Amino acid sequence: MVEHAHTHEHQHDAAAAAAAAPAPPDARPKLAVWKFASCDGCQLSILNCEDELLQIAESIHIAYFPEATRAIVEGPYDLSLVEGSITTPEDVKRIHEIRAQSGTVVTIGACATAGGIQALRNWADVDEFRSIVYAHPEYLSTLDTSTPIASHIDVDYELRGCPVDKTQLVEVLAAFLNGRKPRIPTYSVCVECKLKGNVCVPVATGTPCLGPVTQAGCGALCPSYGRGCYGCFGPQDSANTEAMTRQLAELGMSNADIVRVYRTFNAGSPEFAAASDQAAAASSTGGPS
Repeated sequence: MVEHAHTHEHQHDAAAAAAAAPAPPDARPKLAVWKFASCDGCQLSILNCEDELLQIAESIHIAYFPEATRAIVEGPYDLSLVEGSITTPEDVKRIHEIRAQSGTVVTIGACATAGGIQALRNWADVDEFRSIVYAHPEYLSTLDTSTPIASHIDVDYELRGCPVDKTQLVEVLAAFLNGRKPRIPTYSVCVECKLKGNVCVPVATGTPCLGPVTQAGCGALCPSYGRGCYGCFGPQDSANTEAMTRQLAELGMSNADIVRVYRTFNAGSPEFAAASDQAAAASSTGGPS
């Protein structure tokens, strides 16, 4: 009986010691998700991954993601996903801080990769906007431009879209975990239309479409429903915007309309910005596109 009691006492001491011991460190790489000027749509795309995200969470520690959890784990972080564009002086400071504590930085969505729809301010008078919209514009601290993250720090990879495609997002995360380059297409939306057997919208109906100069990734969503591509995924790897502009003009678009079609989600991308500037110049002089 004495020996049996000693055994129970020893087991109790061992259990108490185990409970008091610190938990082993989490060996999984740490993921942080950051937000700048944006609509949160790309972060919601992460949450919409649902089952895929649960599987990924087994291999990666979601350390900072205010959209999903209030728990915060201090950096440094192995991987940072950044949504949104740089629009304030505070943004500039914060993105450099994020770069300093991140092993790999991936920008997600049109705002982070091209300045987003808010990059329309790049062609406007921001002070005039502030005076119209706000009762006390002197309290605001903002920049005259909306710029992509890569304009301020070194970015390891950019994932396009407005919002990003969740399948491509999972591919980027899986590639990071396996130490390989993501397999993301850089060809045009026209290829996706061909793969789906879509009838070419401009050819069949004369509807203007940016598919020939836009990077694939949406699954040719708009053309599949008889609508022209709006360029959500930005310019493809060899975008011939000069030919595209001529085609838009042949389909009946004015120079002013051509400016507007290029200045949407990816207005700040170099290829679309240059094409819109050329159309704007032609519009101001009354010349052809």
